[in-house]
Amino acid sequence: MAPLLVLALVVTTSAKVADDGKETERVEKSAGVIHDFGKMKESIPSQLFDQAQGIIIIPKMINAGLAVGGKRGKGVAMVKLPNGGWSDPVFVTFTGGSFGLQIGVQAVDLVLVFKHKYVLTKMQNGDFTIGGDISVAAGPVGRSSTASTDYKLEAEVYSYSRSKGLFAGLTVNGSNISVDKSAIANFYGAGTTSKELFEQSKNSSTAVVSLKASLKALGK
Repeated sequence: MAPLLVLALVVTTSAKVADDGKETERVEKSAGVIHDFGKMKESIPSQLFDQAQGIIIIPKMINAGLAVGGKRGKGVAMVKLPNGGWSDPVFVTFTGGSFGLQIGVQAVDLVLVFKHKYVLTKMQNGDFTIGGDISVAAGPVGRSSTASTDYKLEAEVYSYSRSKGLFAGLTVNGSNISVDKSAIANFYGAGTTSKELFEQSKNSSTAVVSLKASLKALGK
């Protein structure tokens, strides 16, 4: 192979690694959030999680406020496939504001559990509003929580958040979820759509395999 061609291949490969580094890190952090949730005593009830058809994970979402708060974070969305496994992750951005008693700045791990996958799949390359287009409620906790909680998901979405510090008045109503098309292109290649990713489970990268394993373990 000609030296110039070899050099071009090396440069292209190096650029690709640099481009998808942030996306890989995002998937890895999402896997870490699910793994940590699984170790908590007061976690997402397994019965609720088994019935869920979609999930959004936002690691270290910045939740800042003093009377009026704001939120921003980047994460991934996935849906359950007909075989019971999880789709490849779609990169999303979470933005929004909230009103209430809020003091300080916190990095919050946010997990949204969806009753139906169509809420996510119809998003395609667009967006939707939490609490506007869909109903959301604080999720019940307890690994085997059943009788005393609404684990049958009468709300469309259940939200769970975790922070090392206290943040009063946390809510996701009015927040917006949008497809991060540039991140999808960096990680999967130009031309890849969220619709394709929500219908497949083909990616075999270490980060994605780890995320899917963490999700599978959480449902046990």
